Amino acid sequence: MLLNLSLWVNIALAGLSILLFVFMGRNVEDPRAQLIFVATLMVPLVSISSYTGLASGLTMSVLEMPAGHAAAGSTTPIAGGTDGVLTMWGRYLTWALSTPMILLALGLLAGSNITKIFTAIVADIGMCVTGLAAALTTSSHALRWFWYFISCAFFLVVLYVLLVEWAADAEVAGTSEIFNTLKILTVVMWLGYPIFWALGAEGIAVLDVAITSWAYSGLDIVAKYIFAFLLLRWVVDNESTIAGMASGLGSASGGGAAPADD
Repeated sequence: MLLNLSLWVNIALAGLSILLFVFMGRNVEDPRAQLIFVATLMVPLVSISSYTGLASGLTMSVLEMPAGHAAAGSTTPIAGGTDGVLTMWGRYLTWALSTPMILLALGLLAGSNITKIFTAIVADIGMCVTGLAAALTTSSHALRWFWYFISCAFFLVVLYVLLVEWAADAEVAGTSEIFNTLKILTVVMWLGYPIFWALGAEGIAVLDVAITSWAYSGLDIVAKYIFAFLLLRWVVDNESTIAGMASGLGSASGGGAAPADD
């Protein structure tokens, strides 16, 4: 019951968020602002699909942990008891599809260029895919943690772009106030995911599956729906600022080449 509730709460909030965000963006006309809205709207759309997959049991499995893992030899009380740990691998699909949209929206808000946005998104997808590999590796306890640290290395790239590159771009673009708020919210919430992975059943198993699921769900609520509301409310109120940015995805630093003389 506790585990299922953590899933259905997110399904309900994702559905409400979709309706709210569509209503909020009904009068947005600037193309860049519209793209921010579309990217942000994809977050609850992906989440409601993914959480429905989890709630239906489609994207979760019972995996036997390798020797040396704290949960090795444990039993999951499903269908009378099954050897292994319940692994909700569908969450990684959610993150791999939704977090790039969060980064796209943030990069657009910061007025960043395509190279930085591409770098952040690719590193983010790498983080999610290697995190999935860590969760699904059952042949070796050491390999699980090796995948985990590769995932963390990708995360460091994302953090660098967020904290250094895009922060500087946002200063030039005139969006630093809202960007810094969203940057801090994103970094603090996203740091929680590897921490709860390490503490949960997939890591050292200090926390059980239900508690870990609630931790992930709570992080998702803040990092996705609250984040999205704050971002879209600002875009609606400051569409002229977004419209005033350079067209396309050029450098926010204003370092573009001058037109050549005829």
